[in-house]
Amino acid sequence: MMPRAKLVQQKRDAAAAWLDAHALPEGGVWATKARKAAEARLREMGMPSKRDEYWRYSDPRRLTDAAAQSASVIDTGDAQPLFDQVDRVKLVFVDGAFDAAASDAPELAGVEICQLGDAARSDLHWAQDVYGVLEARGQTPVARPLASLNTAFATAGLLIRVTGQVQRPLALIYRRSSETADALMHHVIRLDAGAELTLLEDGPVAARYNQVTEIDLGDGARLHHIRAQGRDHERVGATHLFARLGAKAQLKSFTLSANGALTRNEAVIWLDGSEGTAHIAGACVGDGAFHHDDTVFVNHAAPRCESRQVYKKVLRHGAVGVFQGKILVDQIAQLTDGYQISQSLLLDEDAQFLAKPELEIYADDVKCSHGSTSGEIDANQFFYLRARGVPKAQARMLLVLAFLAEALDEIEDDTLAADLRDHLEAWLSRRA
Repeated sequence: MMPRAKLVQQKRDAAAAWLDAHALPEGGVWATKARKAAEARLREMGMPSKRDEYWRYSDPRRLTDAAAQSASVIDTGDAQPLFDQVDRVKLVFVDGAFDAAASDAPELAGVEICQLGDAARSDLHWAQDVYGVLEARGQTPVARPLASLNTAFATAGLLIRVTGQVQRPLALIYRRSSETADALMHHVIRLDAGAELTLLEDGPVAARYNQVTEIDLGDGARLHHIRAQGRDHERVGATHLFARLGAKAQLKSFTLSANGALTRNEAVIWLDGSEGTAHIAGACVGDGAFHHDDTVFVNHAAPRCESRQVYKKVLRHGAVGVFQGKILVDQIAQLTDGYQISQSLLLDEDAQFLAKPELEIYADDVKCSHGSTSGEIDANQFFYLRARGVPKAQARMLLVLAFLAEALDEIEDDTLAADLRDHLEAWLSRRA
């Protein structure tokens, strides 16, 4: 086994080689300060390695190679794009760059929106209290070097500030024109006290992408976040969601993933105010050369808060699913209610599910639970449907959809949930 000191030096050398080949983007005072601090963090941490505890199930090399591998986009043949029937304000990115011509006017959203590249040239901006700040906090207790790399070098992304209740969802739509697009995107979202927003994300970002979203929710603020990842079998990508919640704030985030050679979705959430609520959920369906990793950390740092982690994965033909989830309850966080469940449905003997659920509790008046299971389609339920004339392929699909239902139920909006179910059913039908 390699000595730890040698491994640390190798990681730092890899980071230094990458950093020395890239110049930090130019910008104003606040952005330059944040970028230099992130660069220093990356030099100290080094690039991620499969020998790291939280990368042991996923090989990060394709996310850190000098160049992205080519990845084609598959035309699914769906009747209409996801969320197309929803009255929304559309903001479009192509190969990771904002496309103003294809987007709706940002002012239609009724919120403050500016591009990261424009704001970064100023010396003062409200985002300086969030940009890189939450990412830096998220480096403890687990290092997240890809997020620091993003903070240091991203020039594309949106800074969104909400002061009231937004009636129309804000939709970030990702499109691709290049099979070798390599994207760094960084979004900052701040909801002032009592504000409310629904944020939608959909589309193939790039052949390879590294995305960070930092979310700051004031007291009583509510953010509904729904993300769909799919339509490109060969993509590799890493996303990071860092969220800080004030008193009585609510965050509900759901991700649906289909396809992709390697996807790593990380979430780090701090319940800093009393009576906050954080629900984070995901459903994924994978076939063949598919590796999907959800790594989640929820810190209860205030009393009377609630969190839920609900993750369901359906895998076959060698697909691999990973879940690493932790609930940390500080001593002050009495009357915590924490729930975590991760389950996989393995449709053949070649698929794998690797899980690492964790609880770390320092308060004595809490209600916390976690569980993780793997299994195959229930033979009795399958026989029941077949005995009543349901065709074999349809019976399997119905049981798969029933398995995923708990995760989809985390979506409050019935219309958005139905849209995701329809697209999920279409994906399953194509692979029946």
